Amino acid sequence: MAANRRFSLRPSLTHEPLCCAPVAGVDEAGCAPLAGPVVAAAVILPSKGIPRGIDDSKKLCAGERERLYHRIRACAVVGVGIVENDEIDRLNIYWARMRAMELAVAALATAPAHVLVDGNRGPRWHWPTTAIVGGDAISLSIGAASIIAKHTRDQIMIRHAETWPHYDWRSNKGYPAPKHLKALQEHGPTPLHRRTFARVAQAELDLRAPEPAALSL
Repeated sequence: MAANRRFSLRPSLTHEPLCCAPVAGVDEAGCAPLAGPVVAAAVILPSKGIPRGIDDSKKLCAGERERLYHRIRACAVVGVGIVENDEIDRLNIYWARMRAMELAVAALATAPAHVLVDGNRGPRWHWPTTAIVGGDAISLSIGAASIIAKHTRDQIMIRHAETWPHYDWRSNKGYPAPKHLKALQEHGPTPLHRRTFARVAQAELDLRAPEPAALSL
């Protein structure tokens, strides 16, 4: 019962007033996909006129995310950081995620006095930081950042789907959905795939493997 009640709660401004203003919420999207970038967003919400309906982006449908994306963009200070797949392969996904968050905060037109980060730790930066596990469902600032990051990344993958239609990125956004995995096995990785990820590396190995020699009778 407690778990269901907790899941039904919406983010609030409980944490923001405990920090020096301005407070930026930071979240990322795209750690688990096999292709495409990881995208982070940083959002400083206004003191008044915060859009209604902000929540963890995973709880919202695509249409609601898009609506809130534009409303947040119109009223808040927003920064976005993007780390592409080749840099993810170079850094690993953990440090790529941290790098994307650094870029997002650095892109803010107003420097924050405090940063609220979704997760159990933040990047190694000079801003005072509070990490909140499940923060996108707890803090309005982090929830807003999750919407910006998710919608931004989704649009990137939809555009890439026009060039690489076999992988169904318009639908799965690079996550390991059945159609994506099937195309990966049949066509191999694209330049946008993360080659250090096990399923991508295995698909590349399978395609390079020589055909078994025919038995002579």
